[in-house]
Amino acid sequence: MLKNIVYLILLPFLVFSCTNIEEEIHKEATAENKYLDFTDRDDQFTGGIRMIPITTPKGTFNVWTKRVGNNPKIKVLLLHGGPGCTHELYHCFDGYFPQEGIEYIYYDQLGSYYSDQPSDTSLWTIDRFVDEVEQVRKALNLNKDNFYLLGQSWGGILAMEYAFKHQENLKGLIISNMMASAEDYNNYAKEVLGPAMDPAVFAEIQKIEAEQDFDNPRYNELLFEHHYTEHILRMPQKDWPVSIQNTFKHLNPEVYIYMQGYSEFGITGNATLKNWDVKDQLPDISVPTLVIGSKYDSMDPKHMEWMSTQVKNGRYLYCDKGSHLSQYDDQKTYFGGLIKYLKDVNQNSFNN
Repeated sequence: MLKNIVYLILLPFLVFSCTNIEEEIHKEATAENKYLDFTDRDDQFTGGIRMIPITTPKGTFNVWTKRVGNNPKIKVLLLHGGPGCTHELYHCFDGYFPQEGIEYIYYDQLGSYYSDQPSDTSLWTIDRFVDEVEQVRKALNLNKDNFYLLGQSWGGILAMEYAFKHQENLKGLIISNMMASAEDYNNYAKEVLGPAMDPAVFAEIQKIEAEQDFDNPRYNELLFEHHYTEHILRMPQKDWPVSIQNTFKHLNPEVYIYMQGYSEFGITGNATLKNWDVKDQLPDISVPTLVIGSKYDSMDPKHMEWMSTQVKNGRYLYCDKGSHLSQYDDQKTYFGGLIKYLKDVNQNSFNN
């Protein structure tokens, strides 16, 4: 009899508890369905892919984008490196962002593999690329209430330059694995990374660069064996993910060499980015900013940490196992810190 009385007393609480659990499960399922729902989207037919027309001084061209997920508060536009690489650098984001409900947009800049590739060096300027990003933003209806811009390497340059001109449109900025000065980047390569190599190897690289013999297959051979697998992606080249292999395969050499030079071991020759420097402009950036640097990066991690102190509202994420592509060789740190930043800004709890 006593057991029956206890059961009758507890029954309403058990029913209420079960109802709450069912409601939470329903909410989670509904949120997941909304994240994956393409209904009434203009890119449903293409599975999120959209070619966006871009107006330039040399005519109108199309750039490739692909939107993944729905989140009205967090939309991350991904700016790839190079210049002239592809969005494939970011394919690993598929393994981390969807389960967090974060919307993100893949994007191949003009001249890159999936977009139009006009052969005209007058198009390969920072100002024109900044204008292109602004046109992409407008086409995708991104705004200060949801728009996060993430740029890595050259994409980091582009992200900074966009923020200097259009930060009123941003909710947040992520500068990944990029310094604020090409000269400082070159000095780090020549004065720190180079001397850390086998002296004979470093001397041979310097000789090829001095002679501008960049077509010499030995140059790439030396860089891949002694630099790229140490400071670009820290694993044997045969183990590099297909997405990274495709990025190198799909690289547009015209854009890359014109702006960056012949390698990722500093900016070579007469590349147009050689004198780029925005250190004194960093304090102009006031939106919440995450700067990501890595211990084994081709960029100086201390410089990138310093950058996070120069913007008005910055945070530094240090990947102690990572290199230049730390989204691959230090994923736990990279995505853990990146996702925390996005959630903190979204919840108005971001601080240094």
